[in-house]
Amino acid sequence: MSTFLLATDSGSVRTLTMSNPGRKNAVPPTEWGSFERAFRDFEVSDQRVLVITGADGDFSAGADMNKPSVDGPSAGETASRMRVITRAATALHRMTKPTIAAVDGVAVGAGMNLALGCDFIVATDRARFSEIFVRRGLTLDFGGTWLLPRLVGLARARELALTGRIVGAAEALSIGLVSRVVEHDSLDASVAELSYQLALGAPLAQAVVKRALDRSSSMTFEQAIAFEEHAQAILLASEDLAEGAAAFVEKREPDFTGR
Repeated sequence: MSTFLLATDSGSVRTLTMSNPGRKNAVPPTEWGSFERAFRDFEVSDQRVLVITGADGDFSAGADMNKPSVDGPSAGETASRMRVITRAATALHRMTKPTIAAVDGVAVGAGMNLALGCDFIVATDRARFSEIFVRRGLTLDFGGTWLLPRLVGLARARELALTGRIVGAAEALSIGLVSRVVEHDSLDASVAELSYQLALGAPLAQAVVKRALDRSSSMTFEQAIAFEEHAQAILLASEDLAEGAAAFVEKREPDFTGR
């Protein structure tokens, strides 16, 4: 069991909390695999929404580089470590259920890209973001080269990635990096409300929407609408569609089962 990544369930919501006291929740080298396991566990769980956050007023400072080896890791060791990070990022990207990053304080490096990999980022007014890699002699990882330009555009992505500068909450909102900015003491309530709204959605439909939007930039209009046609035909025959229609007629909230 990981002491860094703590999972708690509340109704239909699972929260993963990163905790590395005194290190702004930087991820220890041995903990990257915990993300992949946690993401896969959530995917097959009964919980409907995943919230990722950090303890003690920060999201995450990315990889914990506090104690590098004197001689440095071998090429084989670094390749093995990166494969673990890649698997974690891929598991998050392939998630069929909604995900929310609740960001307070710093979200830098892989910590920033972990947040960008979620469907929503709810940030406090004191949140700060940075693709700090270039200032450490590194390139973006945890999916950053794919995620960042899709959110802010290629020109701005170049500027943020090549400078590694700090982006405050207000700017992050204005450039589309985050979904919303709230006051520090409103973060939990805002995330809870968004989680509640997401948990009301039909799981099959949400999975299809996520897949379609992720693929949209690489598809022609004809390919996209063909995907819609195929997916909608499947959903029109689902139990969730029947339940949604019945709930509308009966003026109640639907009880979707994902079938």
